[in-house]
Amino acid sequence: MENRDYLGFAEEMARGAGEILLGNYGGQQSIRYKGETNLVTEVDRRSEEYIMGRIRSAYPDHGILSEESSEVRSATPYRWIVDPLDGTTNYAHGYPCFCVSIALEMGGKLLAGAVFDPILGEMYTAAAGEGARRNGEPISVSSTEMLRRSLLATGFAYDVNTAEDDNLACFREFVFTGQAIRRDGSAALDLCYLACGRFDGFWELSLKPWDTAAGVLILVEAGGVATRLDGSGYNVHHPDILASNGKIHEQMLSVIRRVKR
Repeated sequence: MENRDYLGFAEEMARGAGEILLGNYGGQQSIRYKGETNLVTEVDRRSEEYIMGRIRSAYPDHGILSEESSEVRSATPYRWIVDPLDGTTNYAHGYPCFCVSIALEMGGKLLAGAVFDPILGEMYTAAAGEGARRNGEPISVSSTEMLRRSLLATGFAYDVNTAEDDNLACFREFVFTGQAIRRDGSAALDLCYLACGRFDGFWELSLKPWDTAAGVLILVEAGGVATRLDGSGYNVHHPDILASNGKIHEQMLSVIRRVKR
């Protein structure tokens, strides 16, 4: 199959899962905690079951890596990377910033990705080598060239109160060197907003593959850049990411190096 065929399937699943999320949004949530502040709702589970069921039916020989379940391993190089609800804490509190994120990789190479925000009705998609789109229309990163004029985004890990590197030092430095910082609680949407020019730069620590897999493909296909915080090559199995429109990337790296010294 071609990448666009896989992408069409990912888009269908993301939209279907988004409808599940909308169906119970704002209602009473059944919540359990995976840690002191890391929660999961019953809707996470329902969304995941829907997506995994679709994958198993269409591609029974593919692997699946999803946030809420044990990994489904495969002898083939194909693996779906799924976040059935990115922004669970937002969702549980009725804060309208959450999404479904679905990507397909083959031997570590990202082939297709879809991120759906059911509140705004925005579907971000990309297939490798074919550009990125929002609701079918091409998107690209911003043209901002100065960090001082850049709107940045970041996030804080659930273990921020115990982590050795809590991101607060970087946050403080970017407050003084960027224009402003937003912290919306969904790495997938942060990357998509960067891809369409709403943000100019993004960094975060302690991420998982399902947080970034679809979003980083969409970003790169929109002309953006992603590295690790030290400037080395990034892949979705690394916990830290520095992403930008490319034009302010070295400026952001300089800030992080200053903090890390």
